[in-house]
Amino acid sequence: MKQSHNIALILAGGTGERMHAVVPKQFMEIDGESVILHTMKAFQQHPLIHEIYLVTTPEWEGFARKEAERGGIDKLCGIVRAGESSFASARNGIEHLAETITDDDAIVLVHDAVRPLITQDIISRNIAVCLTRGNAITALPSYEAYLVTKNGSTSDRFLPREGLMRAQTPHTFPLATLHQMIQLAREHSINESQSIFTLAGELGITPLHIAQGDLRNFKITEQSDILIYRALKTMEE
Repeated sequence: MKQSHNIALILAGGTGERMHAVVPKQFMEIDGESVILHTMKAFQQHPLIHEIYLVTTPEWEGFARKEAERGGIDKLCGIVRAGESSFASARNGIEHLAETITDDDAIVLVHDAVRPLITQDIISRNIAVCLTRGNAITALPSYEAYLVTKNGSTSDRFLPREGLMRAQTPHTFPLATLHQMIQLAREHSINESQSIFTLAGELGITPLHIAQGDLRNFKITEQSDILIYRALKTMEE
């Protein structure tokens, strides 16, 4: 495999509204370890990840730095100020990297902090697919059909599961491509998108190439997800 400069950009700016908790879910301590530290450890431990950058709000920056120090995360190279949405946070992080990193060919893995059980294999696959195909979107096959609804209570059509995949993170692109996407978004007055890969689709930066995900790489969103995380984390240990 071609040697590359690989950077993890971890988005940790969420406020945890859906969790109805005082502490944002990425900073919750579960069984003696914060979620954000567990996420950082996954990238710290991977031999092909060279640098980690974190995007979070100013009020949680100190906590994040203390957790990184406590966990021996010496790959953490910077913390970037979060925006008002996940997309704005990703944009801030990408623009910071574009100003900081001189290697335009660097590979950037954009990852949700609240997916702490990302595996080493997922990281490896993202890097390999991006290097050989130009980008990598972590995804899993869908085993269910999907109802299409406007109000959350009724539906008059569905999407068959064939041909559908569930996207996870990381979303992995060369830094130069990510910077170009952000610049194009500004030119087209695109101020919001569900994710980096949906922005790529909106801008016509396709095809997007799949890196196989893992069921364990789920997003902690609801209170019930904490139970799943705790159980899987125990099995991991």
